[in-house]
Amino acid sequence: MLIGPADALLVIDPQNDFCEGGSLAVEGGAGIMPLIDRLAARFDRVVVTQDWHTQDQISFASNHPGAAPFTEIEVVYGRQMLWPDHCIQGTSGADFHPDIASTVRKALAVIRKGYNPAVDSYSGFFENDHRTPTGLAGLLRELGVKRVFLAGLAFDYCVRFTAEDAVREGFESVVIADASRAIAPETEAAARESFLRSGVAEVSAYRLLT
Repeated sequence: MLIGPADALLVIDPQNDFCEGGSLAVEGGAGIMPLIDRLAARFDRVVVTQDWHTQDQISFASNHPGAAPFTEIEVVYGRQMLWPDHCIQGTSGADFHPDIASTVRKALAVIRKGYNPAVDSYSGFFENDHRTPTGLAGLLRELGVKRVFLAGLAFDYCVRFTAEDAVREGFESVVIADASRAIAPETEAAARESFLRSGVAEVSAYRLLT
C-alpha cells in the first residue's frame, strides 16, 4: 500500500499508563511501540494524541464513592465507563512511552484530550459529549490530509472512536490492526463490527512497511 502526501499517521495515546506497569495497562501495549516508531518513519505527516486528565476527572472511579472501575454510570452526555486514575497531567503515567520518542519528535502536533474534568474524551476529534472538538479535523484539513492511518492504544476505545469520527469528518480511515492493542476481547470484537458498519478499514503494518 502506497503512502502519499495526503496521508497522515495518527498515533493514539502511546502513554506509560496504557503500557505494562501503568495504572490502566493494555496487554502488549509496550510491545507495539517500536513498530509504531517504524511506521511513523514512513509518513510525512504524524500527529500524536495524549490523554491529559485532571485528578477530578469524571471518568475516574475514585471520584464516585462506592463505584468500581470498569462499571458504567450515567452522566450529562450519556453512559460513561469508570476507569482507574490514569494519565494525570504532569505525572510519569501521562508521559509518552520512551520507545516512541522519535515519533513524538517528528509529530506536527500533540492533541491533548480529556483535560475537561466534566467530560471524558476517547476520540482524538471530539470529547465524549460528541460536540466539543479538539481541533484535529481542522489541522488535518489545513495539511491537505485525505486519509488517516491509526495506531496505538487502545484499539477498542480511543483508536476506535478516533477512527470512526475520522469517517464522520470526511476522511478515509484505516486502522493498523497489529500496531494497536485492545483492552478486552469483547470490546475488540464490537469495535471490528462497528468498523464494518461505519466504513473504517483495517490493514497490517506489513503492508505499509514493505
